[in-house]
Amino acid sequence: MKKITAIAHPNIALIKYWGKRDTALNLPATHSLSITLNQLETRTSVRFTDQLAADRVCLNDSPASAAFSQRVSRCLDTFRSLSGSSKFATVNTVNNFPTAAGLASSASGFAALLTAANASLVRPLDKIQLAILARQASGSAGRSLFDGFVIQHRGERDDGGDSVAEPLYSRDHWPLEVVIAITSENEKKTGSTDGMLHTAATAPYWQSWIDQSATDIQAATSAIRRRDFAALAAVSEASCLAMHAVMQSARPGLLYWNGTTVELIHRIRELRTSGLSVFFTIDAGPQLKAVCLPGDAEAVETDLAAVPGVIRTLRCQLGAGARVVSTVDEQ
Repeated sequence: MKKITAIAHPNIALIKYWGKRDTALNLPATHSLSITLNQLETRTSVRFTDQLAADRVCLNDSPASAAFSQRVSRCLDTFRSLSGSSKFATVNTVNNFPTAAGLASSASGFAALLTAANASLVRPLDKIQLAILARQASGSAGRSLFDGFVIQHRGERDDGGDSVAEPLYSRDHWPLEVVIAITSENEKKTGSTDGMLHTAATAPYWQSWIDQSATDIQAATSAIRRRDFAALAAVSEASCLAMHAVMQSARPGLLYWNGTTVELIHRIRELRTSGLSVFFTIDAGPQLKAVCLPGDAEAVETDLAAVPGVIRTLRCQLGAGARVVSTVDEQ
């Protein structure tokens, strides 16, 4: 009986994913492109045992909710089927950053879970197979399996076999830095899945959002290849604002920002006008991520930390993909 521990890092999408073309298979309605971060991490341990009658799941050192536990068990069912085992597992997962608050804890959490569970197999799945399972568990989890710049393909096949994440460029290709301004540590009131379904059902600008995604992916991929910061800034901010615009156009509209988020957007624009290389992106939550060239990150962090309403800042470089960090035999 081995306790296998894996680490995965959250990722932030520069070209956003918002919406599903198939809810049963969790297929994204749009392509997305992300960067994996290093200082933020989820550490997850999995131990299969014949001493349990059901999976036992803890999140941040407390019993997990029934909904989260069910999502974990569905993932583990796949590995039980592959191994021909009926053993349940103890799962302990800990985030060193706010959970369910717009910092992609779901992505890193399921990437770590799947990586640990996969290591228990005699014949582990390859990264493409694992990326498909990760996408089924959480739409952006496949991106956290890889380091650096990662693309999640929308795919065209009905079975989702071509809707996978794959690495685009390693973190060494362009070592950007990210300053995260935390403006709230509370869980968001509307989860991403519910928010996506509501937006698709009621937003009048939904199809325009879908149509723009393919163009934005091409522009961002080209900018990253050329290491053109200004071009990446323009398309990333446009994708971010378009995603939040389509959310806000839903009926009733979804507003994940708070007042400090808006102040930070204005501040980023002022910093860029002053000559710093920085742009913003914001996921489904109130936290702002400022993407910078390395030489400007310290000045950006100092400035954003002084904005009223910012609780704290986190500074990250681009990070590694999900990996096993320990395997311990236990009786």
